[in-house]
Amino acid sequence: MSCQCRENRYIETMKNKFTAVIKKDADWWIGWVEEIPGVNSQGKTKVELLKNLRSALGEALEFNREDARNAAQNDYEEAAILV
Repeated sequence: MSCQCRENRYIETMKNKFTAVIKKDADWWIGWVEEIPGVNSQGKTKVELLKNLRSALGEALEFNREDARNAAQNDYEEAAILV
């Protein structure tokens, strides 16, 4: 099943706010996204680190979406959950 509103949901997801825990470690900046296990990165500058974290987060969210849809197989619904 494909959702006709997929693009709108992606835009809505992009409005979500996530928290990065970041620190300078010797010559590198390293960071983790608190809300999503396994999303971490590094960069030579703080700006590069934040760019890398955004990329890693986007990839993780897309992977999780596809994984959930594959697990449901077919004939499923998608529902928004607000926390």
